[in-house]
Amino acid sequence: MKVSEIRKLKNEEIETKVKETKKELLNLRIKNATGSLEKPSKIREMKKDVARMLTILKEREMDSTGGEK
Repeated sequence: MKVSEIRKLKNEEIETKVKETKKELLNLRIKNATGSLEKPSKIREMKKDVARMLTILKEREMDSTGGEK
Protein backbone atom coordinates (compact mmCIF):
# COMPACT_ATOMS: atom_id res chain seq x y z
CA MET A 1 0.00 0.00 0.00
CA LYS A 2 1.37 3.37 -0.97
CA VAL A 3 1.63 6.34 1.35
CA SER A 4 -0.65 8.42 -0.86
CA GLU A 5 -3.35 5.75 -0.58
CA ILE A 6 -3.01 5.61 3.19
CA ARG A 7 -3.19 9.40 3.57
CA LYS A 8 -6.57 9.43 1.78
CA LEU A 9 -8.07 7.17 4.48
CA LYS A 10 -9.62 8.33 7.75
CA ASN A 11 -7.97 7.44 11.05
CA GLU A 12 -10.59 4.79 11.85
CA GLU A 13 -10.09 3.14 8.48
CA ILE A 14 -6.32 3.09 8.97
CA GLU A 15 -6.69 1.53 12.41
CA THR A 16 -8.94 -1.16 10.94
CA LYS A 17 -6.44 -1.83 8.16
CA VAL A 18 -3.64 -2.14 10.73
CA LYS A 19 -5.59 -4.78 12.64
CA GLU A 20 -6.43 -6.70 9.46
CA THR A 21 -2.85 -6.56 8.23
CA LYS A 22 -1.48 -7.77 11.56
CA LYS A 23 -3.86 -10.76 11.47
CA GLU A 24 -2.79 -11.57 7.93
CA LEU A 25 0.85 -11.16 8.94
CA LEU A 26 0.37 -13.69 11.72
CA ASN A 27 -1.10 -16.15 9.22
CA LEU A 28 1.85 -15.62 6.90
CA ARG A 29 4.30 -16.24 9.73
CA ILE A 30 2.54 -19.50 10.56
CA LYS A 31 2.64 -20.58 6.92
CA ASN A 32 6.33 -19.68 6.79
CA ALA A 33 7.04 -21.78 9.87
CA THR A 34 5.30 -24.79 8.35
CA GLY A 35 7.08 -24.28 5.03
CA SER A 36 4.00 -23.66 2.91
CA LEU A 37 4.60 -19.97 2.20
CA GLU A 38 5.33 -19.30 -1.47
CA LYS A 39 6.59 -15.71 -1.18
CA PRO A 40 8.50 -15.07 2.06
CA SER A 41 9.11 -11.50 0.91
CA LYS A 42 5.39 -10.85 1.49
CA ILE A 43 6.09 -10.82 5.25
CA ARG A 44 8.54 -7.94 4.87
CA GLU A 45 6.12 -5.99 2.66
CA MET A 46 3.30 -6.35 5.17
CA LYS A 47 5.50 -5.28 8.09
CA LYS A 48 6.44 -2.15 6.15
CA ASP A 49 2.79 -1.44 5.36
CA VAL A 50 1.92 -1.62 9.06
CA ALA A 51 4.81 0.71 9.89
CA ARG A 52 3.66 3.21 7.24
CA MET A 53 0.12 3.22 8.57
CA LEU A 54 1.23 3.66 12.16
CA THR A 55 3.60 6.45 11.16
CA ILE A 56 0.82 8.36 9.42
CA LEU A 57 -1.46 7.93 12.43
CA LYS A 58 1.31 9.26 14.69
CA GLU A 59 1.91 12.23 12.37
CA ARG A 60 -1.79 13.12 12.49
CA GLU A 61 -1.80 12.79 16.26
CA MET A 62 1.20 15.10 16.55
CA ASP A 63 -0.40 17.65 14.23
CA SER A 64 -3.61 17.69 16.23
CA THR A 65 -1.86 18.14 19.57
CA GLY A 66 0.56 20.73 18.32
CA GLY A 67 3.63 18.49 18.55
CA GLU A 68 3.35 17.74 22.27
CA LYS A 69 3.33 14.23 23.69
